[in-house]
This record gives sequence, C-alpha cells and structure tokens, in this order.
Amino acid sequence: MTSQIESIDDLALAEKLRSGLGHVRNELARRIVGQENALDQVLLTLLVGGNSIITGVPGLAKTLIVHTMAQTLDLKFSRIQFTPDLMPSDITGTDIIQEDADGRRSLVFAPGPVFANVVLADEINRTPPKTQAALLEAMQERRVTVQGKTFTLSPPFFVFATQNPIELEGTYPLPEAQLDRFMFDIVIDHLPEDQEMEVIRRTTVIDTVTFTPTLGAADIIEFQKLVRRVPVADDVVRYAVRLVRMTRPGESAAPDFVKNWVEYGASVRAAQYLILGGKARALMLGHSHVGFDDIKALARPVLRHRLLRTFAAESGRITTDAIVDRVLEKVAPPPSNLR
Repeated sequence: MTSQIESIDDLALAEKLRSGLGHVRNELARRIVGQENALDQVLLTLLVGGNSIITGVPGLAKTLIVHTMAQTLDLKFSRIQFTPDLMPSDITGTDIIQEDADGRRSLVFAPGPVFANVVLADEINRTPPKTQAALLEAMQERRVTVQGKTFTLSPPFFVFATQNPIELEGTYPLPEAQLDRFMFDIVIDHLPEDQEMEVIRRTTVIDTVTFTPTLGAADIIEFQKLVRRVPVADDVVRYAVRLVRMTRPGESAAPDFVKNWVEYGASVRAAQYLILGGKARALMLGHSHVGFDDIKALARPVLRHRLLRTFAAESGRITTDAIVDRVLEKVAPPPSNLR
C-alpha cells in the first residue's frame, strides 16, 4: 500500500471530517430535498480539491446545491452566468482607472468573480471557447493573468460548471480535452413524487433557514491533505487502471462493444480521479483504506463525460452510463480480501 493514516493526529482529523460532514449533510437537508448522490459527489469534489460538471434540466436546484454547500462551509461563493457576449475579463477582472483624494489617476486591478472559493459557472456551454478558456486556466493553474500580471487565487478553490442537456442550439460544447479536466459529471434528475411535493411545500413559504458553519476553508485544506494520505493497495490501483484502459477502443483487450460504441476512451486522469475519489469516499464512510466498491461507486461520474461515442452508439441511443456499466461487468477485481 502507498501512504498511510496511522498517527493520532490523522485519526483525529479523520473523525473530525466524518462528524463535520455529517453536520454539513444535516444542514443541507434543511434546504435541499433528496439528491443524496449528487450531494455526496459535490462533497467528494471538495475533499479531493477538484472541479466538477453538474448536468440537469432547469429547475432541479443545481445552483441551490452549490450555493448552499458554500454557505454551510463558510466559503466565499460566486456565480457567473455564461452568455454568448461574456468576455474573459468579465470572469478574471480588469484594470480600472481610479482617482485618489489628490486627483491623481492610476490603474487599479478590480478582481472578477473568479476570485472566490466556490465558483458556479452557470451554463458554461453558452459562451465562446475564448471565454471558457479563461475559466479553465484558472481551474488548472489556480491563478489568473491580466495585463501581464499574475494573481493567485486563494485556496481552497473549486469550480462547478452547469450544463443543460436538452438545449443544444446556440451552445459551444466543451472540447473533450477540456471536459477531461473535470473530476465528475454529476447528473441531477427529477425527484420522486413525494420528494417533489416536499420541494413545493418548502419553496412556497418564507425561507427562514439559517446555517451555522462548523467547518471552514482551513478545515477543507487539511482534509484535502488527509485524503492524499489514505492508503490504497496496488490491486485497487490496478483495478482502476484496467477499468480506464478497457474504455479505449485501441486496446487489444477492449471488448467488441467498446470498439463499436466508443470513438475515444478515458485518459489516465480518469484513473487518478477514481483513486482520489475512492480515498475521499473511504474517509467519508469511516474506512481505513480504499476498496473495490469505492472505485465501482465512482465509475459512472468519473467516466461518463470522458467517453466519446461513435455514430453507431449515438444513433442507437447507447448512453455513456450504459457503456460504463458494461465495462464494470467485463472487468473483475483482482482476487483479494478488499471490498
């Protein structure tokens, strides 16, 4: 196994993570109805220090989930509505002329909305690639460059980008290379009838919910370091790598359905996020190591946006989730006592 959690300090920090996230879940449940899987994947994104896409039709509380999560963790939140006329400077900020008390003018940098802990990029596929690139650079580098000057973004920093799957006209889909930068594609679907009724009850009265944060930015940063120290066996790493490699049609061992349905498979970054997400999930569940079940549970959100389907798959309405499920059936974990 690589890395370890054995020190008393780490064990205490792991317990603080579990109890703190338990409180966060309880706070979220006061405003968010259902969507437990989506909420867990948002939390895992924070623990890993990644960025994620949230996919769902309008009205499913995508913005509310991210905003409420930021409130419960006392993190600075910023929302950017992506439109066709949005400019890179609208995201990063720009130099403005400012006059002091003596009447002297100077250029002063006015930070844009990207200078926050949690940035919600609403409808990211509605803005041209040049503007998308400004945000993606901030995601990757954790800094922005304006007029030749570089400004570092304060940690922790996360981007959650939303996409509407049913409106394609007038959109600029993210290239596959850019999609690969996102840890998860978190799919939010309609709620069951009883939960939908509860949403109506809560949203048709005065909202008096207030939050009492018990965790903050410093805690999230410490949790991210702890995630990296969670042990993972070579058999689990091998299983994650084999899953990813099996999505590539060019692999000699790839099954026929992958060669027929997948144009391009997942990159090594997918395996990295399977392992990191598995470490975070193990901590959330109180486990001492990463198991095969952790990898399986994250296969869909990690892989679904990384598989480019062939025309045959698209015309046959074969979803990437269906392909991932077939891959999971095809690739068996190595013989081990790990779960």
